[in-house]
Amino acid sequence: MERELTRFETLPTHIGFIMDGNGRWAKQRGLARSAGHVEGAKTFKRIADYGSRLGIRYMTFYAFSTENWKRPAQEVDKIMSLFAEYLDWILHKRQENELRGVRVRFLGDRSKLSQELIDVMDYVEAETRDKDKCTISIAINYGGRDDVLHGVRQLLRDVEAGILSADDITENDISKRLYTGDMPDPDLIVRPSGEYRLSNFLTWQSAYSELWFSDVLWPDFDEDMLDACLRDYEKRQRRFGGV
Repeated sequence: MERELTRFETLPTHIGFIMDGNGRWAKQRGLARSAGHVEGAKTFKRIADYGSRLGIRYMTFYAFSTENWKRPAQEVDKIMSLFAEYLDWILHKRQENELRGVRVRFLGDRSKLSQELIDVMDYVEAETRDKDKCTISIAINYGGRDDVLHGVRQLLRDVEAGILSADDITENDISKRLYTGDMPDPDLIVRPSGEYRLSNFLTWQSAYSELWFSDVLWPDFDEDMLDACLRDYEKRQRRFGGV
């Protein structure tokens, strides 16, 4: 049975989630780090599902950073395996996602991923492209600085092609060439696990994001915790540099 929805007066349009603490969750229980990633993947599915039912238009989940390749090969392989399972799960939920209007997309540099993964990612994006009620983005092999570099390279190509003049470049010209180009900037970024930093997540886009931190590890993050985030967000006064 689906959980009853909490009612809110104001919802963020876009929430970014830094899914952190899987390894520590497993270590606290004497388990292999891979067990933490398995539980973290379950949490991701629950939160993505609950958020879409609440009516949050955009949710971006930080799944694997450009720096995460430094982790042990066995751990990286497990994360990629779980990502492949998620893609399969999405395909099996096609009819439900159709009804809910869920679009799925992926942010980041795909060049280091296997061709098999890339093919399925392309297929999932194509299948859900016309859905417009909720966009779930998964940042995989993503880094905020790499995102900006990617956008700058696109700008330079357009300047070289005569599409743009260097003197006329605006912030919007940069924004629309990032991986999130057609999405609004995040209103709220949520990071559990007791860390108080963004860790190269949506670096450009988070300039005016509200931040919410918690000591709870990601596998223990649940719908009640998301409700608490949203209640706190309702109290925030967003002035964007004004009075």
